[in-house]
Amino acid sequence: MNRIILTALVLVLSAASVATAETHRLVFEGVRSEHKLALQDLGPDTPSEWSSFNYLVVEFRTSSPQRFDLYVDTQDGPRRIRIQPFGQRVWIRAAVPLRFLLHKDQKGYDLASITNKPTHSFWMGVIGPFGPLSAVRGLRIVMDYPLNTPVIEIRSLKLSKEDPGSDILDERPLIDEYGQWARADWPRKIKSLEQLKHDWTEEEKTFIPDGFDYDQYGGYLGTKAKATGFFRVEQIAGKWWFIDPDGHYFLSMAVPGMGAFGTGTPVDGREDYYAALPPPGLMPSQPPRTSAASDTAAKRASFRSWNLFRRYGPEWPVKANEMEVRRVKGWGLNTVSHYGRASEASPSGAQRTPFLVTLGDWQMEPANLGMPDVYSEGFARQVDAIAAARCEPVKNDPYLIGYFVGNEPPWPGRESELVDMFLSGPPNATQRVLHEFLAQGDTPERRREFVLSTFQKYLEIIGATVKRHDPNHLNLGIRFGGMPPDYVIRMARVFDVFSVNIYEYSPADLLKMFYRLADRPIIIGEFHFGVPADGLGAGLVQVSSQHERGVAYRYFVEQAAANPAFVGAAFFIGVDEPVTGRMDGENYNIGFLDVTDRAYPELVEAAKTTLKQLMEVHLGKVKPFDQRPKASEAGTSPTPWADEQHVKALKNGMTF
Repeated sequence: MNRIILTALVLVLSAASVATAETHRLVFEGVRSEHKLALQDLGPDTPSEWSSFNYLVVEFRTSSPQRFDLYVDTQDGPRRIRIQPFGQRVWIRAAVPLRFLLHKDQKGYDLASITNKPTHSFWMGVIGPFGPLSAVRGLRIVMDYPLNTPVIEIRSLKLSKEDPGSDILDERPLIDEYGQWARADWPRKIKSLEQLKHDWTEEEKTFIPDGFDYDQYGGYLGTKAKATGFFRVEQIAGKWWFIDPDGHYFLSMAVPGMGAFGTGTPVDGREDYYAALPPPGLMPSQPPRTSAASDTAAKRASFRSWNLFRRYGPEWPVKANEMEVRRVKGWGLNTVSHYGRASEASPSGAQRTPFLVTLGDWQMEPANLGMPDVYSEGFARQVDAIAAARCEPVKNDPYLIGYFVGNEPPWPGRESELVDMFLSGPPNATQRVLHEFLAQGDTPERRREFVLSTFQKYLEIIGATVKRHDPNHLNLGIRFGGMPPDYVIRMARVFDVFSVNIYEYSPADLLKMFYRLADRPIIIGEFHFGVPADGLGAGLVQVSSQHERGVAYRYFVEQAAANPAFVGAAFFIGVDEPVTGRMDGENYNIGFLDVTDRAYPELVEAAKTTLKQLMEVHLGKVKPFDQRPKASEAGTSPTPWADEQHVKALKNGMTF
């Protein structure tokens, strides 16, 4: 009888949902702030077995756009999802799919698309730990480095089998005509076009014409190596350098995406979020992404492009690209865009700037965790077609430094899972070769061996094809992300340069490890720092203010430049992401420019200071900047986990 009553109770709960009866007001302070909610806080009859439910639905309001982690604590350990709200000071309904707490997602082609999951009102970071949702004990809301004592109010928590939809529940609009968050104010906020035009004019004063000791390519005058007419790499007196076409030492310093390139925010189903939408046709150029058809099909709006149109008129794409080159030269940078369109930004003569091209659209379907059907004839044909179209036109261009051939593959460390995806997927050449291989034995070691041999073939096909279509320029490799295992890093020795994206406060210890394993000069493909403010999230690495973003830039770049393998770095990205998120939801304050095309002066001035002495830092003649950035108003100077854990593991001889 008791079992029947319990079953009936669960059915009633699943139909009507389980909700809190009171509003919880959570205040976050200190370095790591945590609040616990007992199971009964979700309602007195909330079950501890969640496997029959599909969503945890939370209605909350935050005083800050700072991200937080939602933990579901079970008898067997915690499950976590990261929550990044769009904006601040509004009530948000967040329907969190419980499947994202059970296991890693498999849909995507790089780390961002695997991890970032967008909704109308917020986006999620699927980062784990993962596991069954049995014997649930309660919830925890955790915020690292809370800034300005943020408050989260939670007025409803419930379990549901159906998706009620994620939405912002307050009155609309939420975004003004300039693309800014409408429900908050801050000193830089644009209130009129006259104010915006004034600020654009003032920016001209930040440029330093010919203020850096560069040749026409951005190489260092007063240095000399063999000139070949194209960029190459060379180790001189123990230090690695790019050598520019005229034979001068060169360190590639970039902030890609400050020209006409950009991204829009999806608007389907939330058109009323916006006070006004940009006129049709004002979308920026986009990098081709074969495996992201759903992104290209979505209706998007670019407020960045609209503001550029306000500034330059119908010729905004050309004028914006010209301004990108002026900014690069005026701020001491020497490299533009990673996205293959940089040659358009610098058409001829003195206006030209060295550029890098990304060739990352090899992922014909199926692309399991970013690994396509490498053994098929179709893959080789696709690589050849892409290389011919993208490399042939620039093969004789001396301003091209080289090619990135991929970005943040998500499969390293998930080899056995990748094998299962091929085995359970549609028939293809890779599946056939895999069946033959596993017939001789199916163990975790052999599965890893197969994936690595497949990856090696992938690299060989791409490398040989690109070199055939362009024998003059460098293979800069795949921009690895996260912490790739050492057996993957060693495979990068086939590249001319090892590329890696590093999201930490200091890259110093990681660079030592990468150099030892890859034995190649190193370019940092991405890094950034942001602040949770103005409706925007902080980015992957948070600091406490715009001033501290400048401190963080100096600290990161100069600590990196002190490594003998360092040959360059790119701050990702040139312009803040949209408040309501790009295609995968990211809405970070990580630009050198905001959405209204105005520079952050603190970051610009810090970059100019560092770039003036970067060569001396790399030569060891000047000590690198040694002030760690502050992550919160408490003055904390965080030590990234990689500095501690990976270096400790390396000393103990561990394998990643």
